Amino acid sequence: MEKYKITSEVSVYQENELNEADRELIEAAKRATNQSYSPYSHFSVGAALRLKNGVVVTGSNQENASFPLGLCAERTAIFHAQHEYPDQPIAALAIAACSQGRFFSKPIPPCGACRQVMLEVEDRYKQPMRILLYATAGTHVVGSVKDILPFQFVGDSMTL
Repeated sequence: MEKYKITSEVSVYQENELNEADRELIEAAKRATNQSYSPYSHFSVGAALRLKNGVVVTGSNQENASFPLGLCAERTAIFHAQHEYPDQPIAALAIAACSQGRFFSKPIPPCGACRQVMLEVEDRYKQPMRILLYATAGTHVVGSVKDILPFQFVGDSMTL
């Protein structure tokens, strides 16, 4: 038997410790929660991403009475960015979530489907995407989706 440990590095920043670009991206994600359509869960999520060229694209979760037909904020923003700017890698992605107008004190991580989409974007452009998970108690930052998805399934996974 072989055994190994998988570790990830996460940095936690208070608002005044973040650089201006990260603060702006988090504010854009927080504003994006206002565009959420979440009449069933009342769980509003906003995402804001910065492309390598500096353009910021936002998205919010969009629910549906048939729950599997909804879409998360992260994928809404990513798919829009990939459509409008297909040649631009994503440098950073900020995520914020609130309920009844109050942001959470703990970070809300992306779901498995969003992690997989984020991983595919990293693999496509061969560069990491910083992830900023906003929480009132501190913003958690990881350097790549690989830090929160240690086992990756990408195109190369399907070759012998």
